Amino acid sequence: MPDRPASLDGGGHPGDHARMDASTAWPTADPLGEALHFLRMSGTFYCRSDFTAPWGLALPPMPDCLMFHVVTHGRCWLDVLGQPPRWLQPCDLVLVPHGRGHALLSEPGVLPVGLFDLPREFAGDRYEVLRHGGGGAPTQLVCGAVRFEDAAARHLVAMLPPVIAIDTAQDTSSGWLQGLLRFMAAEARLMRPGGEAVVTRLADILVIQALRAWLERGEGTARAGWLRALQDRQLGRVIALVHRDPAHPWTLDTLAARAAMSRSAFAERFTRVVGEPAMQYVTRWRMCLAETWLKEPGASVATVASRLGYRSEAAFSRAFKRCTGRAPGTVRRR
Repeated sequence: MPDRPASLDGGGHPGDHARMDASTAWPTADPLGEALHFLRMSGTFYCRSDFTAPWGLALPPMPDCLMFHVVTHGRCWLDVLGQPPRWLQPCDLVLVPHGRGHALLSEPGVLPVGLFDLPREFAGDRYEVLRHGGGGAPTQLVCGAVRFEDAAARHLVAMLPPVIAIDTAQDTSSGWLQGLLRFMAAEARLMRPGGEAVVTRLADILVIQALRAWLERGEGTARAGWLRALQDRQLGRVIALVHRDPAHPWTLDTLAARAAMSRSAFAERFTRVVGEPAMQYVTRWRMCLAETWLKEPGASVATVASRLGYRSEAAFSRAFKRCTGRAPGTVRRR
């Protein structure tokens, strides 16, 4: 292993009304880009943590949040329930996509203190500083939790494993990530005027870029058929087209044609790789989008149904309830 620096500071069918053909409008499909497009997030909190050994921090479960940690100086252990402990060093970035409760420790066996039991210095609306420990060897981290508001984004995040660890020191293709981490570490340490805004925006970029790096490397995609399908040239193209134009009157025949496959071969391959039939996936994707669009200010069930190509509000409402178990009006009123 290469030496590391001590610190980073160094059923209802849509209508078949005339529409532009999606394969003509977008001749080049980028499935990973399509998936990442929906990862718009809202920050829950970010913090710089200054610890001295011995120390331990317990983070509570945060449902619907993705949590992340960047070691900027020193070393520590990550202990996620149900996962083997991980030794983290500078250049290590770890994501906890499903918001599981976990602990960061200077060494195994240290009793962690709860996040909300520690005094915090608030440096901004979404940024705070934690200081804790026994005065020994120092460790510094930038940590955060982000929430994905878009239902389609939550669909992607749900497919991720419990922990994603990215070793930027070992990954020669991640020079950009090391640079981003160093910049974030410097901003977090110096906290110059506007530093809180810089760090929170860098953290947003960091999460997106880390997921992109993980997806592009194809790590763990065997665990999730949908992510694996994004790597498949034919299936990935079809998924991207459905994502781009959900209101198009897709049928099994038209999807198979876009994949340049026979109807039967496409149906079998899609179900085998993705884990559900193609048309069921199309409907579920539409309902993911509908769930997000229904929450937009001024949205109505009728307008969302029209945006998704449904001939009638009733047909859309039946499809939505069949897929989600709820009436669309209840989502809009929440």
